[in-house]
Amino acid sequence: MAGPDLSERLVDSLNGTYGSHPGARAAHAKGVLCAGSFVPSPEAALLSRAPHLRGPTVPAHIRFSSGSGNPTIPDATHDPRGMAVKLYVDGQTTDVVALSLPVFFARTPEDLLAFGDVRRPDPATGQPDPAKVGAYLAEHPEAVAAVTAAITHPIPSSYATLRYHGIHAFGFLDADGAVRHGRYRFVPDAESPPLSDEEAVECRPDHLTEELAARFARAPAVFHLDVQMASPGDPIDDPTAVWPEDGEVVRIGRLDITGLAHDRDSGDDVLVFDPTRVPEGIALTNDPILLARSGAYSVSVDRRRGHRAP
Repeated sequence: MAGPDLSERLVDSLNGTYGSHPGARAAHAKGVLCAGSFVPSPEAALLSRAPHLRGPTVPAHIRFSSGSGNPTIPDATHDPRGMAVKLYVDGQTTDVVALSLPVFFARTPEDLLAFGDVRRPDPATGQPDPAKVGAYLAEHPEAVAAVTAAITHPIPSSYATLRYHGIHAFGFLDADGAVRHGRYRFVPDAESPPLSDEEAVECRPDHLTEELAARFARAPAVFHLDVQMASPGDPIDDPTAVWPEDGEVVRIGRLDITGLAHDRDSGDDVLVFDPTRVPEGIALTNDPILLARSGAYSVSVDRRRGHRAP
């Protein structure tokens, strides 16, 4: 786990990139909270003995978000998106966190800090210095896949029609204790084309939240939760690693999102979505970015609300 100093530095780095916005998350600052339910598939119980993968339907909170740490960013921007899910099982919670990017920008917290330094906006231009970013990528070619995906990210027409990728691998322990590793994926039941730049100009600042509200008035938004299984040789501790697309995928459940939620995530009752919060039957890897998340979230929460949130 990240030490206190590293956790503080990670949040400071995000504030340096996006600015400090009191009351907002350091990253994924702008978002919308929803309510729904998750039901595991029959295949899920064969993969893992975790309670949410072998029991009945469980309630869920879902937060969709922009990637930026600026809570005032318009929805119609070329910004990666996040999807975080909290499942309520047997009086406990477990979280699944995913991005619309296929992989992450850095292998280690130290690399992430260095990347934050080079992409910090130049006061004279308001944009990162391309030469600094280019030099970083030359030294860290593992970051190229995520950076390329980020700068070419389409403007979504809906949060509910994007694919979201869990960038960290987890160990899935079956009833006999055998472990297989895999990465989560949220696959929408229906996809829709992104917005053009011309269409984006006409969008309202919060069009993604407004689109969800209109969608829920008609029907739930449905996602399928898949696990992309690691093949021999696929790194399980490296969130920058691109795994081949022809590997095994196990569909482990269905998430029905039924409406906007207003019962959490305001005032002192703010949700934290922490992917290291796993139940028995799911194991963490030694991925340094994964293990650094919990400490950085605690710092962000302490600054945002003055307490740690469940």
